[in-house]
Amino acid sequence: MSETQALRAALQWQLEAGIDECIGEVPVDRFAQSASVAVKVTAAAAPAPVAEAPQASAPRPPPPRQMIATPGMPEAERAAQAASALAAAATTLDELRRAVEAFEDCALKKTAMHTVFADGNPKARLMFVGEAPGADEDRQGKPFVGVSGQLLDKMLGSIGLDRATGFYITNIVFWRPPGNRNPTTNEIAACLPFVQRHIELVAPDVLICLGGPAAKTLLNRTEGITRLRGQWQDYVSPGLAQPVAAMALYHPAYLLRSPAHKREAWRDLLAIRERLTPKP
Repeated sequence: MSETQALRAALQWQLEAGIDECIGEVPVDRFAQSASVAVKVTAAAAPAPVAEAPQASAPRPPPPRQMIATPGMPEAERAAQAASALAAAATTLDELRRAVEAFEDCALKKTAMHTVFADGNPKARLMFVGEAPGADEDRQGKPFVGVSGQLLDKMLGSIGLDRATGFYITNIVFWRPPGNRNPTTNEIAACLPFVQRHIELVAPDVLICLGGPAAKTLLNRTEGITRLRGQWQDYVSPGLAQPVAAMALYHPAYLLRSPAHKREAWRDLLAIRERLTPKP
């Protein structure tokens, strides 16, 4: 066997044995090398000494405006305060819509296609507030136009109500959460002043919260939707002349996933119709 063949055979044996890294004959202390590099980097990153300014130097300019904000105030609280100011200034639904469309302090707006404000008849006695727009709503800019909205229209049609004249509908957030996830507490808090003002300007006789998140937010409750649904409560707001009769109802998207609960939803619809029926 030639020397070349012997070297090749030795290399083949090493590869088959799993040896895939060359190591030098002289040991190297990698820890010492790392410590040396760290010292050099720290020295290079240290700021150079600054000469003391002369006494007659000009005064420093004030810090940027954003640095003058109230120290320690969370971003979510600032967003809610900004929303409250804009909402309070709105005296009509058109003004409120423009304020919502101009609002930039909700992160959901950055990923949504459209602002989904409301749909239906704002002069109707019945108002619905759902959770958040979905993909279809985001594309069309209207709430409850997808599969769950179609089911809701059929449900209300069964008690003689239609969207054009019989009810008005919106959500507790005005932009679609990415991937149709649930809106976060901060996202809801940023939109809540607009929603509260929305209800005040519409001043419905009956307010229906669609789903658990809307019911917990507007009714200030902690129970789940199965406990809240079907119970009449008072919705109170400073801008309302009197409390509004409010009830939680299963979200139509939930009914699509759990059709066994449609029987309970039908009972709640009958209760809504009875509440809207004028007393003799």
